[in-house]
Amino acid sequence: MKTLIVPVKGEGKKLSTYLLSEIPNLSFGTFCMLLRKKDIKINGKRIHQDKTIHQDDEIVCYLPEANEKIVSSFSVVYEDEFILLIDKPANLEVTGENSLTKQVHKNYAHAPFLPMPCHRIDRNTTGLVLFAKTEEALAILFDKFKHHEIEKRYLAWIYGTPPKGKKKEEAYVFKDQKKAMVYLSATPQKGYRKIITSYQVLEKRNDNTSLLEVEIETGRTHQIRAHLAYLGFPIIGDGKYGKNEINKRFHQKRQCLCHYKLTFAFTSDSGVLDYLNNKSFCLKKRDFWG
Repeated sequence: MKTLIVPVKGEGKKLSTYLLSEIPNLSFGTFCMLLRKKDIKINGKRIHQDKTIHQDDEIVCYLPEANEKIVSSFSVVYEDEFILLIDKPANLEVTGENSLTKQVHKNYAHAPFLPMPCHRIDRNTTGLVLFAKTEEALAILFDKFKHHEIEKRYLAWIYGTPPKGKKKEEAYVFKDQKKAMVYLSATPQKGYRKIITSYQVLEKRNDNTSLLEVEIETGRTHQIRAHLAYLGFPIIGDGKYGKNEINKRFHQKRQCLCHYKLTFAFTSDSGVLDYLNNKSFCLKKRDFWG
């Protein structure tokens, strides 16, 4: 059992927001379970829904035993009442059967709205995936991604040493649905769509490899992987667009690509998500770089 007295800073907050910040390792899924079982009291009364709390409210939570605790099979980077930011591991699709979304829905089965992904990354690309926890937040975030008001940056370990400084590259891409691959051209062609990829070198190594920070203005299938390979800088471990001899040399079996930074850069009305404007969330460098 956990008893809390709401301080001044808790005035007007949602119960979920307050408890997730005050109780270590409490997940939103567990919070929903507590509500469903009426295992939370506010001022002596059991509650079954998320409420606004006020200063000096007494909150009592009957927390489950350690062996009953809901365990997430994913890493939550940040969470509040509107968004959920997850660090996706490799070998996991964002949507579909046996996907990250399925796992999230299992953990949040008792939530009033099942969190939904706002974008995708490849199965073997690791890193940040943003979920919306309300229908209103989902609509806003879809609109922000559409109008490029959310910035995504990636870390890519590549073979080669591009010149230092930021480079902006353009090309045209064709998606072959049957082969599940894309092909690039330097000039416009029928069925090809324009792509824009920017990158800069963060570090170089003596083994002819480099760590790049990559940003894309267009979100086409396999864009980063295919475009860097087309430029002569294949991502290490990429079995589709990379080089097998290089992947074997560095003992990598999946592409060393991570969506490591997400920034909210709203330039238009963002409604209930206005508090996120100008905020960034960033992961540490991946183990493949060391």
